[in-house]
Amino acid sequence: MVMDAVLSQYIDAYYLHIMVLIGINIILALGLNITTGVTGQLSMGHAGFMSIGAYTAAIMSIHLGMPFWAALLGGATAAAGFGFLLGLPTLRLEGDYLAMVTIGFAEIIRVFFLNFEPGGKAVGLSGIPEHTTFSLVWLLAIIVIVLNVKLLNSRIGRSFYAIRENEIAAEAAGINTTRLKVLSFMVGSFLAGLGGGLYAHYMTYIAPQDFGFMKSIEFLNMVVLGGMGSIPGTILGTVVLTIAPEMLRIVAEYRLLFYGGMLVLLMIFRPNGLLGDVRWYDIKKRWFGKEVKTWES
Repeated sequence: MVMDAVLSQYIDAYYLHIMVLIGINIILALGLNITTGVTGQLSMGHAGFMSIGAYTAAIMSIHLGMPFWAALLGGATAAAGFGFLLGLPTLRLEGDYLAMVTIGFAEIIRVFFLNFEPGGKAVGLSGIPEHTTFSLVWLLAIIVIVLNVKLLNSRIGRSFYAIRENEIAAEAAGINTTRLKVLSFMVGSFLAGLGGGLYAHYMTYIAPQDFGFMKSIEFLNMVVLGGMGSIPGTILGTVVLTIAPEMLRIVAEYRLLFYGGMLVLLMIFRPNGLLGDVRWYDIKKRWFGKEVKTWES
């Protein structure tokens, strides 16, 4: 809280707002990166899990009077639970079919909250306590980044990459692909729920239209733009795509036109993303000259 008070004196509130959104989006995008970028399971319903985390955390804070941390954890756990329920029967699907299922799931969740009385129905839910701060968001973002690095450099992370590259070969090597794909989906959903809870307690108001299909596409763009499966790439893609719409406000009604054009040009000149498949240990080895033992060596 002291840090937030100091920052508010020296940094404009608008820029602090953007920095908080960048931190929340990093958590959300890293969750999708695990599912789609690392494991190769195309999920286009990430906003659905975000909405579960946001509404669950908000309702636990408002109606149940639970502490912020308990509500935040409850929202993330609820999202992970739905990730398990959705992933167990559907992750035997691949590609377009899995994408269609996740889109349908997100739309079902959105319509549910449109008619959910404790969530305010279509009007939305207001009066959410404002507990999310700059220091809290970035503390959690750093923790999530570190845990992502540890996970992807572990045996489970190596198995995720193996599933993405060749699922048949991974099965032949003795990897339980179904179990690990469900685990990947649950981890991604948990981070989506965590980001949703932080978002709800920062904005203090949420509505079903905040978590539509285009929100899922926005997170997918962040992962693809930065580089599929790359933690540094996902962070860079998130920063770029969170700041870009704000910078383009000067062109008013042409903002989305320039935004779309920028994405097209970036994908033409950097088809593998801004950082490609650069992993965290690549940057560590290049910048600090340290040899890092990896699953590829």
